[in-house]
Amino acid sequence: MSKKEVYYKDYLQLDKILNAQDLESDKAGVDAHDEMLFVIIHQAYELWFKQIHYELDSIVDLMSKPTINDNDQTLQVVVHRSRRIIEILKLLVDQINVMETMTSLDFLDFRDLLRPASGFQSIQWKELEAKLGLLFEERHGKEYYVSQLRPEDRDHVKGVERTASLLDLLNQWLERMPYFEDGKLWGDADLTDIDSHPFWSNYRTKYENSLLEIEKGNLKMFDSVLGGKDDDTKRRLSAKACRSALFIYLYRGYPLLHLPYELMVSLLEIDELMASWRMRHVNMVFRIIGGRVGTGNSTGRGYLKAALDKHYVFSELAILNGLMMPRKDLPELPKSLEIALGFMG
Repeated sequence: MSKKEVYYKDYLQLDKILNAQDLESDKAGVDAHDEMLFVIIHQAYELWFKQIHYELDSIVDLMSKPTINDNDQTLQVVVHRSRRIIEILKLLVDQINVMETMTSLDFLDFRDLLRPASGFQSIQWKELEAKLGLLFEERHGKEYYVSQLRPEDRDHVKGVERTASLLDLLNQWLERMPYFEDGKLWGDADLTDIDSHPFWSNYRTKYENSLLEIEKGNLKMFDSVLGGKDDDTKRRLSAKACRSALFIYLYRGYPLLHLPYELMVSLLEIDELMASWRMRHVNMVFRIIGGRVGTGNSTGRGYLKAALDKHYVFSELAILNGLMMPRKDLPELPKSLEIALGFMG
């Protein structure tokens, strides 16, 4: 049986894609040249969002496994696909440059024809934030952020929020790091308390000695973040997970920690790029509509700026950077642990 030949135009379904720009200005008989640009840019965004979801869903599936074998390719695949998401997000940030070729008057030619449609109704962007780990109660505007969605779309987004996020899975994965609870590595020491653990008690002393006088308040943060003491803040990463993450940051030179380090750095970069996209969006909106409300009747730039400040997902990983000390002062690891973290481990 001969295989049917694949034709470029049919394979990409270009008839559907290239005829999917149904301009409101054409329907209204209004001359609005830039609406075509506006539509294509937003369609391109949604296509890239779909690809990000495709990559992220595969990462979540891999990270959901009860164990991740350090000797297979699972973590390498997770890091590789995270890096792909990063490159797509860079592209999305840069795409705003094209949007900014549209002037305020160009936009006003068709702006009122779009109401109440708004980028605020992008289900895929809301899904992306939720899958990464942004909780409903941490969102700026809370109920408003789904108020303009159709009921079925609102239910869909709410359903995504109830599933395990990448941040949840990251916490579980970091908590499984075995090295701090292995009696063979630390002898007869008490490994149940950070204050008596041979590594962490030593690290705290060295960290304290590395602080300037005006930084001594960081010890309270150390005890809160890594020890879980007197912590009245809502935490997404447990103290145990934070200890594992900091250890990975500090000793990333060991072969077994290369990929875990790359994964955490990738998550921070995803957070940063999403914030960059929001900031570019804020500035673009202000440049084009000034202080006017958005087409979805939000406060425009004001809403976007407030969301920018609140919608970081992996900020607890970034906080750990303040708990580091110079390499030369790091505690020396037991020989058995060095071997476990090396190629021969």
